[in-house]
Amino acid sequence: MGWAKARLEEIVSGQGPTPPIVEQLKLGLLDAWGEGWIEKTWRPDPALATADGSLFGGYIAALADQALAFAAMTVVPDDRTYRTTQLNVSYYRVGRDAPVFIRAEVIAHTRQLISVRARFIQAEDRLIAEASAQQILLPA
Repeated sequence: MGWAKARLEEIVSGQGPTPPIVEQLKLGLLDAWGEGWIEKTWRPDPALATADGSLFGGYIAALADQALAFAAMTVVPDDRTYRTTQLNVSYYRVGRDAPVFIRAEVIAHTRQLISVRARFIQAEDRLIAEASAQQILLPA
């Protein structure tokens, strides 16, 4: 098992350290992963809501970057690392103070680039946002 998959296992099992940025931004970690996909349920902190109680779009973008990076980790070669080179988020509905289910998947993987996409869903299968990203592969 390479570095990325080992780290994903640590995260899911709760054995590894939580990076300070994840704690500071209250992003949460990961519930499950497999080759080419990850899933997590994020519970908004009331302190992060906007004045009208909706979810801040920039925060959804931060969650997207994290989830899409986790998905890339499921396929990154052992001798490589990666960085986000493109991130797109489309918002469809206003998110509210309720759990958000996030599933991210690898949609293409070459020697130099990993393309990923994610869906953000709230109760009753309400799609609130979708995101996509490209991760460039770099020497470790």
